[in-house]
Amino acid sequence: MDAAPVAAGGAVSLGTEMTPDRAPAKPETLLITLTGKDRPGVTSSIFDTLARAGVEVLDVEQILLRRRLILGVLVTVPRDWQRLQSAVEETAAALEMTVEIERGSGDNRTRGLGRSHVTVIGTPLKATAMAAIAGRIADCGGNIDRIERMARYPVTAIDLHVSGVEPEVLRARLAREAAQQRLDVAVQPATLLRRGMRLIVLDVDSTLIQGEVIEMLAAHAGHEAEVAEVTERAMQGELDFEESLRARVALLEGLPVEVLDDVYGQIVVNPGARTLVRTLRRLGYRFAIVSGGFSQITDRLAADLGIHFARANELEIDAGRLTGRIVGRVVDRAAKAEALREFAAEVGVGVASTIAIGDGANDLDMLNAAGLGIAYNARPVVQEAADTSVNVPYLDTILYLLGISREEIEAADAEAGIVTPSPPV
Repeated sequence: MDAAPVAAGGAVSLGTEMTPDRAPAKPETLLITLTGKDRPGVTSSIFDTLARAGVEVLDVEQILLRRRLILGVLVTVPRDWQRLQSAVEETAAALEMTVEIERGSGDNRTRGLGRSHVTVIGTPLKATAMAAIAGRIADCGGNIDRIERMARYPVTAIDLHVSGVEPEVLRARLAREAAQQRLDVAVQPATLLRRGMRLIVLDVDSTLIQGEVIEMLAAHAGHEAEVAEVTERAMQGELDFEESLRARVALLEGLPVEVLDDVYGQIVVNPGARTLVRTLRRLGYRFAIVSGGFSQITDRLAADLGIHFARANELEIDAGRLTGRIVGRVVDRAAKAEALREFAAEVGVGVASTIAIGDGANDLDMLNAAGLGIAYNARPVVQEAADTSVNVPYLDTILYLLGISREEIEAADAEAGIVTPSPPV
């Protein structure tokens, strides 16, 4: 809340003044801030006092931390504002709270045009790191208007509402600081897109699930180490993806088709994956997986998790064995971006309403095409190109970027009869 100090005393003009050659004058305001131990009736008591003065409420903020209440109310200035000041002070004393009253002009609408949500995630989140982030925001000319906690376990996630600096400028400055502080920091424009239904498109190997399916298959053929080395180089962007994929698949020739069942049974989804899908499906979101892996695995995974769309490469099978070849076009980085656009069109949302999540170089086109591209525990080349990075092993951390708190997630699960782990004391 803004309340720039002005000289007290003299007549006070209510409302705004308009002249042909001037913009509306800023309304004169009083910023009333109460602090103290929380108890029932604090908010109603202060508003009863304000009601008797006939003021207009311009803004309200209330925060509760360990039963310590901070209540801020921004109101227009009445003609006899000293009388209101005395009445508010009497009310605060009766509530055993302290109060500060500051006279000024303007309200929150007078701030700069740039508005962003800055989500800070740490494990743990140290005061030195928050000081550094706040400092870089100030360096850019930004103002932190509001701070909300999104989660306190298994990560600490804080959402900062920032104004006065364009999101692109803020993102570039905070990305460097986040790397130094070993934090995850996401900067998103404060628009309606954050609240609307969106399409979430995920890579599969090392993003939705732990590990790489092709390496698990290669272990059955005795080529795990060889395939793992080529896979890593491809994910770093050092090799052509299609060429390297065909070379790796060739090493699977002769494997019985039953190994696909064995490998599927070994798959472990990343922590928070089911929570992410379950929570956002309740809100009407749609999900897709787009993978450079294999449809014989991804189709089953989509059915298991309740994912709406899936696209991946198809392994050729003949007489019950893998031939070492792929059927049709390879799903490479360009094909992944194409799939994102096609699924968005089928759902009926614009590309700006898509979120892509991936970890390797073959995800880059998809991440760049999406409205929000998230590098999830990704290679450096991907983190540098993505809109934001998440480097904690919990996929449901993505929910905090969308403004959904851990408390809201658990409340929805409890209503559905789903038991979630208790936080540490």
